[in-house]
Amino acid sequence: MATSNRPNAPELDSACVAAYDHAVRQGVFDDSDVAEQLALGEAEVLRIRTVLTDLRLLIRGEDGSATVPASPEIAEAELSAHLEAGIIERREQLARIHRQMRSLAPVYRAHRHLPQASQSVRLVEDPAAVRRELAAATRACTSEAFTVQPGGGRSPEALNEAIARDTTMLKRGVTMRILYQHTVRANLATRTYTRKVTELGAEVRTAEEIYERLIIFDRSLAFVPQERVGGRPPGAAIVTDETIVGHLWRMHDKMWQSASPYDPRDVDYASTSEEIKASILRLMATGLKDDVIARKLGMATRTCRRYMAGIMDELGATSRFQAGVRATSLGMVKPDPNP
Repeated sequence: MATSNRPNAPELDSACVAAYDHAVRQGVFDDSDVAEQLALGEAEVLRIRTVLTDLRLLIRGEDGSATVPASPEIAEAELSAHLEAGIIERREQLARIHRQMRSLAPVYRAHRHLPQASQSVRLVEDPAAVRRELAAATRACTSEAFTVQPGGGRSPEALNEAIARDTTMLKRGVTMRILYQHTVRANLATRTYTRKVTELGAEVRTAEEIYERLIIFDRSLAFVPQERVGGRPPGAAIVTDETIVGHLWRMHDKMWQSASPYDPRDVDYASTSEEIKASILRLMATGLKDDVIARKLGMATRTCRRYMAGIMDELGATSRFQAGVRATSLGMVKPDPNP
């Protein structure tokens, strides 16, 4: 049975209340009497009659010759019965959807074998399919979500897609940890996103270098993106093997423990800027090219070069090599934390 498209009940305004009050005292709703007593025009009385009738507050008398006021309790019961029937029907439809889809899940799992992946490591190459799988995993998550995001600030489009998904999860009481690189602290879109999720209880930290993107749900399901080729969004490996997921979680939890807490309300970037400079100095001393250093630190090559120019100016160096030598001699270059 399809749900009725019955329109919403009309609003009961002060004129309707006054007319109903008069009808209750008189025992009948008479148009001319209501118009005279309340100083109303014919059109307004007709409107009031229609509203009260739709609300079941006016009914035909026993002989059918007059319109009389009805009990609000009876009217409420009649109006509510229709809505409650619709709610029950929709609940039954929802239960039927759950029952039918869950009955097919074993069929899908049994036959969804890809040549290059076992059931516990499933490769999904279509980015749209990855997003659907990610949305389903988010809905199913019950205790913890751990996200590792290398690179600089994320695009506003990606963040808009994430905010609705993540806030819904947080409101269910799921613990959420997000690990970024230091450079996101100066990115407005990412800072706005992190402010919203931290207000709901998420914890955010930043680190100097992060090597791989990763999302882990409930320490039992991991999304490991493929390597990005050109500008095309990558697919992902969806991992459910207990040993592999546990290893990924422990490895990145160690990175989390050494990362710096990030409060998006703090707009003082001085300390972060110094950390970035120190990281660039260390990488310069290893002889890496500008674009490689920028990629490792999650920043644009042009931004990285501006930092380098400032560092060389501070050290009075005329070359990158000279800057590295002077920084090392001054003890400014820290050992690589991930040799």
